[in-house]
Amino acid sequence: MAMWIQAQQLQGDALHQMQALYGQHFPIEVRHYLAQWIESQPWDSVDLDNPGEEAKAKRLLDSLVAELQRKAQLQGGEDGFLLKIKLGHLASQFKSTYDRCPFELVRCIKHILQSEQRLVQEATNASSGGGGQAMDTLSQRHQQINQAFEELRLATQETENELRKLQHSQEYFIIQYQENLRIQAQLTSLSSVPPAERTQREAALQTKRATVEAWLAREASTLQKYRLDLAEQHQKTLGLLRKQQTLILDEELIQWKRRQQLAGNGGPHEGGLDVLQSWCEKLADLIWQNRQQIRRCEHLTQQLPLPGSIEELLNKLNADITDIISALVTSTFIIEKQPPQVLKTQTKFAATVRLLVGGKLNVHMNPPQVKAVIVSEQQAKALLKNESTHSESSGEILNNNCVMEYHQATGTLSAHFRNMSLKRIKRSDRRGAESVTEEKFTILFESQFSIGGNELVFHVKTLSLPVVVIVHGSQDNNATATVLWDNAFAEPGRVPFLVPDKVLWTQLCEALDMKYKAEMHSGRGLTEDNLVFLAQKAFSNGSNNPEDYRNMTISWAQFNRENLPGRNFTFWQWFDGVVELMKKHLKPHWNDGAILGFVNKQQAQDMLLSKPNGTFLLRFSDSEIGGITIAWVAENPNKQGERLVWNLLPYTTKDFSIRSLADRISDLNHLLFLYPDRAKDEVFAKYYTPPLSKPVDGYVKPQIKQVVPEFTTPNPEPCAGVTFMDQTASSSASHSNNFGVYSSMRCGAARRR
Repeated sequence: MAMWIQAQQLQGDALHQMQALYGQHFPIEVRHYLAQWIESQPWDSVDLDNPGEEAKAKRLLDSLVAELQRKAQLQGGEDGFLLKIKLGHLASQFKSTYDRCPFELVRCIKHILQSEQRLVQEATNASSGGGGQAMDTLSQRHQQINQAFEELRLATQETENELRKLQHSQEYFIIQYQENLRIQAQLTSLSSVPPAERTQREAALQTKRATVEAWLAREASTLQKYRLDLAEQHQKTLGLLRKQQTLILDEELIQWKRRQQLAGNGGPHEGGLDVLQSWCEKLADLIWQNRQQIRRCEHLTQQLPLPGSIEELLNKLNADITDIISALVTSTFIIEKQPPQVLKTQTKFAATVRLLVGGKLNVHMNPPQVKAVIVSEQQAKALLKNESTHSESSGEILNNNCVMEYHQATGTLSAHFRNMSLKRIKRSDRRGAESVTEEKFTILFESQFSIGGNELVFHVKTLSLPVVVIVHGSQDNNATATVLWDNAFAEPGRVPFLVPDKVLWTQLCEALDMKYKAEMHSGRGLTEDNLVFLAQKAFSNGSNNPEDYRNMTISWAQFNRENLPGRNFTFWQWFDGVVELMKKHLKPHWNDGAILGFVNKQQAQDMLLSKPNGTFLLRFSDSEIGGITIAWVAENPNKQGERLVWNLLPYTTKDFSIRSLADRISDLNHLLFLYPDRAKDEVFAKYYTPPLSKPVDGYVKPQIKQVVPEFTTPNPEPCAGVTFMDQTASSSASHSNNFGVYSSMRCGAARRR
C-alpha cells in the first residue's frame, strides 16, 4: 500500500501520467480499494512468456475477483451501499474480461505497478539533493519535447483551419464559376429572342458577366495565394516535425537502446518504453494529420486546376511527409527484450519485438507476422547498406515466426517469441587468432504490414545486439568476454560490429565495476584499491599508485586472448572466475564487507603482521581460477617467538558445495578476528549451519568438519581432516560399544608464507 500512498501524492504531469494508467481495462477504484492486497501479490513471479504459467495467472485473477467480492460484502450502511454495488459489478467485469486471458491481467497490473514505481522514484529523485541536477536536466529535456508537441499541435490546428477556409472559398469560387457559365449560356440563347428584347437583356447579362469574371479573376489569384501560403505553412510544420522526430528517434530512442546494451553488462535497467511510445504516437498522429491535409490540398488542386507551381510543391510535400512517417515506422520497430547474447545451440530462448506506433496506426487490425533469422556480421553489414540478403541466414532457428498481438490494457503492439531454439549455426572463416567465441552474430527480426487501407506498405527490420554462439558450457566464459567488450565500447551508428581494439584502462574499470555490482546485487562495487590490484594483474606492474594507470590502454588481446605471465588463463578468465565464485556462494559475505578479495600475498602479509595472532582475511587466489583463500597470522609452531602469515589452500565452488565458508571458518578455532579487528562470530555467526538434530529412527547424521592439523586445538571430537559420524549409540544397535566410520577428504592444507 506504501506505493499507492506515494502515488497519490504525485503532482503535475506525473499525476496525469499516473491517472492515464487506469481506465475501463483496470478502473482506478480497484487500485484504491485493493491497494494493500495488490502490492502484496507475486505478479513478478508469473513468466508471461511461459504458457505453462497460465494456471498461476488464473489463480491470481480468481483471487482478485474474490477479494473484490469480499470487499463489497464488507460495505454497509447508507454510505456503503453504492460502493457495494460498484465493487460487485467490477468483480463480475474482471471475471468476464480476463477469464479467457489471465496473462493480460497480470501484464496490465505489472505495467501499472512498474510505471507507478518509476513515477514515484523520479519524483523522489527530483525533490532530493542527490541526482537533482540530472533529474532537472531530464525534466527540462522532456519539457522541451512537450512544448514542441504543443507548438506542432497548434500549427497543425492552424493549417486545418486555413484548409477549411480554402475549401469554403474554393467551393464558393466554383459556384460563381458555374454562375458565369450559366450567364454565358443565357447570352448564347439570346439569338432566338426578338432584337429589341435581346439588346436590352444582352446588355444586362454582359454587365453581370463582366462583374462575375472580374470577381473570378481576383478570386483565382487569391485562391492561388491561399494555396501557396498553406503549402509554406505545411513546409514549416514538416520542418518542426523532422526536428522533433530527430530529437526523439536519434537521441531519446538511441539513448534507450544504449542503456539497454549497458544493461547487458549489468548497468541500470533501460527503463520502460511508455514515455517514448507516447511521444512516438503523438508524432504519428501529427504526421498523419498533416499528411491527410496535404492530400486534401492535392484533391482541391485537382478539383480546380489553376495556373502556377502549386502542384509541384504539393508533390514534394507529399513525398516529404511520406519519408517522415516511413522513418518513424521503421525506427520504432524495436527489440524490447533482447535474446541472450551468449546463445547456446539446442537451448530454448525468448525475445520480444514491439512497434511503438502500432496501436496509433491501427496496424493490429490486420496483425502482421514477424520472422526471426540469425545472420553473420558480414550479412548484417550488407543489410545496413541495403544490399540484398534475401533468404540468407547463418543458421536455423526453430519457432522463429510470431504474430504481433495488441494488448489493450497497455496499448502495446508486440510479438513475444517464447520458444525459439538455435538448431544449427554456420560459422564463417575465422581471421588470425580469432576464436569461435569472438565471432559475432545477430538475430534479424523482420515484418511487413500496411497502414491507411494498404495506402502505405512497410517492410521493417531490426537487428538484435550481437550474440556469440556456443555449443558447450565451457565456452561461456570467453563468449561473455566478447559480449562485455562489445556492450561496453560499441559506438552509436557503428558498422556491425566494430569495436576498438584498445581502450583506456579507466573505461574498462567502469565496465568491470558495473558487471561486478550487478552480479553481487549490491551497491558495493570495486574500490580504487581493488582496481589498482586488477591493474597490477593486467599489466604485470607493481605500482600502487592509481594515477600510474589512468592514461594506460588495455587491448583486447591483454583482456582475453593472451595468458597472464606464468599462468594458463587470461585476465578476464581470472576475473570472471572470481565473479562466478562470489555469485554462487559468497555474495552475502561480500555485501557484508567480510571479503577483501583483491589482495595479493605480500599485501596480506604486510597487513596481518601488524595485527594480533588469530587475525585473518579472505583474498582471491592468484594461481587458481575461482579460488579464495584464508590468510592468517599466528605463531610458528616450530619456532617459539616467531610469527608467520599462513595461507590456506584455495577453496573453489566445489568446496563450498560441500561446506559453506562460514562453517569452515567456524571450524577453525585458531581464526579469531576478521581483519582488521572484528570478532569472527560477530561477522559470520548468522551464516553458521544450526547444530545437528537428534537421531531419527535410530540413525545419527554424519557431519563434515574442517581442521588444519598444525593448528588443531584439543577437543573431544575425532581427529582432523575426516568425515565422521557422531559416536552415539543407536537405540536399535545390537552392539554395546560405540564406533565411528571414517573416510578421507581433502582438508584445507596450510602453507607458510
